[in-house]
Amino acid sequence: MKKVCCATYEGLDAKVVDVESTLTKGLPSFSIVGMASTAITESKERVKSALLSNDFSFPPKRITFLLAPSELAKSGSQFDLSMAVLILLHESDVDLSHWFVFGELGLDGSVKENIQLYPLILSLANQGLISQAIVPFESLQKLSKIPNVSFYGVKNFNEAIEILKNQETASPNIQQSEIDYPCYEISGQKFYYVKEYKEDFMDVKGQEVAKRAALIAAAGFHNIILEGSPGCGKSMIANRLRYILPPMTASEILDLAKLEVLEGYEPEFKPQRALKSPHHSSTPASIFGGGSHKAKIGEVGLANNGILFFDELPHFSKSVLESLREPMQDAKIRISRVNSKVEYPAKFLFVGAMNPCPCGNLLDSHKECRCSDLEIQKYKNKLSEPFLDRIDLHVTMQNVNVDDMPSFSSKELHKMVVEAHIFSKKRGQKEFNANISDKDLNIFCKMEVNTSEIMQTAISRFSLSFRSIKKIQKIARTIADLEKSEYIKKEHLLEALSYRRR
Repeated sequence: MKKVCCATYEGLDAKVVDVESTLTKGLPSFSIVGMASTAITESKERVKSALLSNDFSFPPKRITFLLAPSELAKSGSQFDLSMAVLILLHESDVDLSHWFVFGELGLDGSVKENIQLYPLILSLANQGLISQAIVPFESLQKLSKIPNVSFYGVKNFNEAIEILKNQETASPNIQQSEIDYPCYEISGQKFYYVKEYKEDFMDVKGQEVAKRAALIAAAGFHNIILEGSPGCGKSMIANRLRYILPPMTASEILDLAKLEVLEGYEPEFKPQRALKSPHHSSTPASIFGGGSHKAKIGEVGLANNGILFFDELPHFSKSVLESLREPMQDAKIRISRVNSKVEYPAKFLFVGAMNPCPCGNLLDSHKECRCSDLEIQKYKNKLSEPFLDRIDLHVTMQNVNVDDMPSFSSKELHKMVVEAHIFSKKRGQKEFNANISDKDLNIFCKMEVNTSEIMQTAISRFSLSFRSIKKIQKIARTIADLEKSEYIKKEHLLEALSYRRR
């Protein structure tokens, strides 16, 4: 018996699969066992054709492949090359057990790229399960971004055989390549950013309070709701917010690339956080993920480390909004089905945009509101108290005025966010301010003496919940970071209190 390693998906993570083979006497046959999908069982014909078209005699034996562990469902065509290698080297004494071999075979023996390959290997690398692998040559450019793994690119299975026969002299094709974007380093960790602003805050005229709140939300990753009349700039601000978000670490860039592949896009390896904006008619399964047999990732999971934007917030179904409370609180989403239970990371900045009433004219001084008090109350009741309590910043936007002028560009705002990010990292803080744990709250959110007294007065006067108290402290910490202040001062806390829900 011989063995080589491969992998398959279970939810968002890759699982190692041991491909074991035996060639025994008996009637010639080729069988694959171990909960293999149709794509894997079809590999029998691809492997046979690849060997025969390259003048290899197919062994007249009973060939059996086991994909272990047997209880794990396997899918994908990346197992082809593993099987071909095991057949060709079944009589040799070469040790293959520490090798990962990936690749789909063409009928002529060529090794082709598999769309699942990058996220599979990235997941294995993040878990520390892989150190060297044979992969399709055309996949090297993408895979070379993954750290701590040696890749041997092959164009056909003959090259793979030569590498495995001459393991001591074989050398990797490409060593790890650097991320080619500007960065700065703090405590040995690099943070990458991009200076591209396809949508600029200079396009937003007026709305100074909303732009200030957007700056605070970006710097600390605070959830925000923008409420205002139609056309006042809510969606404009939300769409421009992604361009001023904090820089990304190398691991965050690689995770983003993995999500892009899972969504069907070619990864760019660009340090620009994702923006996901599902329509209010989207099903809960498309937003949160799901499926009867295999739990697939949804928009909430794809927005990890980025922005989740809900436009026309009250028009989303009650079940969707209430289900959003757990990922907003825990930064993860759990999908439980009869056949699978999966957990996805979901650390996102939530942005909601809504009108003040069904017709939208309640706050407009030039138009008359056509809604009754009952209609307005029914409209606002779609957002429950527990849901709203998870929002950090509540902003009521102003009416549009002909004299409104632009103020800050995205480049200027991004510079402020980067400086605040550097300031927070230099004090040893690992998480964004919105995600500071209760344990670290007193360490990083230190207040001046008179500021603490104001906080106690606000708690008593406004009957703040424990969650609201913590959120105000975290917002004040972000405002202090923007001012490069070590302690939270009186003016920082008062501004943070001004963004509370009334």
